[in-house]
Amino acid sequence: MPVQILDSLSAVPAQAWDALLAEPQPFLRHAFLSALEDSGSVGGRSGWRPAHRLLVAPSGQLQAAMPAYVKSHSYGEYVFDHGWADACRRAGIAYYPKLLGAVPFSPVRGPRLLGFPQAAGELLDELVEDLAERGLSGVHINFTDPLADSLLAEREGWLERLGCQFHWNNRGYRDFQDFLDTLASRKRKQIRKEREQVAGQGIDFDWRQGHELSEAEWDFVYACYANTYHVRGQAPYLTRSFFSLLAERMPEAIRVVLAKQGSRPVAMAFSLVDGESFYGRYWGCLAEFDRLHFETCFYQGMDYAISQGLQRFDAGAQGEHKLIRGFEPVLTRSWHYLTHPGLRAAVADFLQQERVGVQAYAEEAGELLPYRQG
Repeated sequence: MPVQILDSLSAVPAQAWDALLAEPQPFLRHAFLSALEDSGSVGGRSGWRPAHRLLVAPSGQLQAAMPAYVKSHSYGEYVFDHGWADACRRAGIAYYPKLLGAVPFSPVRGPRLLGFPQAAGELLDELVEDLAERGLSGVHINFTDPLADSLLAEREGWLERLGCQFHWNNRGYRDFQDFLDTLASRKRKQIRKEREQVAGQGIDFDWRQGHELSEAEWDFVYACYANTYHVRGQAPYLTRSFFSLLAERMPEAIRVVLAKQGSRPVAMAFSLVDGESFYGRYWGCLAEFDRLHFETCFYQGMDYAISQGLQRFDAGAQGEHKLIRGFEPVLTRSWHYLTHPGLRAAVADFLQQERVGVQAYAEEAGELLPYRQG
């Protein structure tokens, strides 16, 4: 079965795409990925050109797929290969364009090869056959799940890269105090003090689902989100219309907490949920308040996960500040297929050394968790 390449998910019925998903993770749903395209967050001059790979049976049934993008830069991926690109530039090797199998702007582990395993493996084999013909330096698949890991590990030429994130696990806590009781005394007092500092500034929190926000409130959410980029001198990845489209297409998966001082909203955190997990995504604040970031992004999400019986809180990339709040180190994986033999050899050597460091970092981080011993 030949692999088809689509420059827009609009060519695939949402029901057919979503039928390939083995789990209900919101980031892989047709609604999420198509909202990125239809809002202009990807495509155009963004450096993310949709090039989704599909394997279709002669009967017309969709057998396997991979959300994919031709990239002209490495921003918004959260698996950092800028050093590889710089080395290629100095050596006169073209690193861009490259093909990326990922969810744009979302460092979340999950399925990347969708559909029946045998068909997904066939798609994977055909993926690397015409890279040179298409002028692509390689294929990169980020934040993979165990199925993709097993398929990629058994194929030649693919290089595995480890990363480390921090996730919080709900161990059947009755409430936030029940969680606090599992911590060492000093850490428990620190978190209580942080929460008290926020409450002392007269800030309350209002939780909403996607259908419960007005367009004016979405304007505020976007202003907060965009401000986190503007203060660093960067342009936001997502457009304003993305949020409205997502609220229209999958409102049941959206959770927004508004931080308010009196009746005035001052900050927000935007998250997505599925049946087991809470995914903290975007945060923003339009004024400075002591410790508000920790409360809005972490403690409110932990409170919500406990109240709803969600098992895991994935708060995104980066993380020592999460570690002392009970978020545990988790290894992530990405895979890289590079066509230039010299580049492939150099990257393979680098990844072998980096792997040792990442594993040591995760082990050391695990020893610094704030939980009581014994």
